[in-house]
Amino acid sequence: MRVVSSLNEIGQNRWDALVNAQQERTPFLSYGFLHALHESGSACAKTGWRPVYLTVWEHDNLLAALPLYEKSHSYGEYVFDWAWAEAYQRHGLNYYPKLVCAVPFTPVSGARLLACNPQARAILLQGLIELQQGSAISSTHILFPSTEEAQMLSEAGYLMRTGVQFHWLNQQYQDFEHFLSKLERKKRKNIRAERRKVREAGVTFRHLDGEQILEADWIFFKRCYDHTYSDHYSSPYLNLDFFLRIGSGLPQHLHMIVAEQQGRPIAASLLVHGEGTVYGRYWGCVEHLPCLHFETAYYQALEFCIAAGMKVFEGGAQGEHKMARGFLPQSTYSAHWLAHPEFSDAVAQFLHREQDGIDNYISELKDRVPYRRGP
Repeated sequence: MRVVSSLNEIGQNRWDALVNAQQERTPFLSYGFLHALHESGSACAKTGWRPVYLTVWEHDNLLAALPLYEKSHSYGEYVFDWAWAEAYQRHGLNYYPKLVCAVPFTPVSGARLLACNPQARAILLQGLIELQQGSAISSTHILFPSTEEAQMLSEAGYLMRTGVQFHWLNQQYQDFEHFLSKLERKKRKNIRAERRKVREAGVTFRHLDGEQILEADWIFFKRCYDHTYSDHYSSPYLNLDFFLRIGSGLPQHLHMIVAEQQGRPIAASLLVHGEGTVYGRYWGCVEHLPCLHFETAYYQALEFCIAAGMKVFEGGAQGEHKMARGFLPQSTYSAHWLAHPEFSDAVAQFLHREQDGIDNYISELKDRVPYRRGP
């Protein structure tokens, strides 16, 4: 077992072979995506994401690996622990550095304990426990593991936390109108009205598969991406070099939607797709028009999913407003270990109370599904 600071130490063939052996793999775990994050400087030691990947080997064979980072902040995680960090600070304790197992800036569930067999996975988990107990870090956080891994981590003593996302499920729809026909009348009417506003504004759309996306398209898309962060008074996590790297390294997983008005691009969204699932990752615009966001980031994406026969569309983190557009609530998970016993007990009590609230919230959401009720 050893800790590696760069995927170069593992190699693309070894890493991707291990990822492809996982049942719940996503394109975000691929060498091309993670290496682009590191090499572009988007997720590296300078930005507070120092790679400390935990790996298990048998001679030159990679048996298991954990995408692990030593972090000096809590940005880009989508599982919020700022209150925990503030509580540590109030008591004169350091919350950072901490260990985070995640795909940086990517709230997508999937395999985290990457292993070629159950025995290797058990060794990897035991290695993580020994690493966290033998270091000076305050805590370990495993974000968006698969459901099976969440159960395993709970049994290993980690504190479990549940979140909610909204996913669209393709019920073998023939086209967008077929999908609309399954919605409640009011929802159907509102979506048609939103789409009509965009059409009447003279907006048209270009769909570009990965290899069709040119450098000029990436440059414009980066402008849109930056505008989104600027509108929220925040700084973008990803740079142009990252997008160019995934554009050349992962074209088979990418689809860009560009909105144009009178021949000028005004907005864009980027989809990442794997085996049967499409992930809505980034969107932005340089001009604001009514309903342009919903059309570019959701309705055009759903048309792509239906045409391509994709089963699921994950629209990203949070967003209860997505339910009105056919998305349904789905549970996500994270696992947490805190070194300080009293803080661990306090967080455990908080998570117990929070879970009650989450359960009630999901139950309430299920009573508000946007689809027509059957007999």
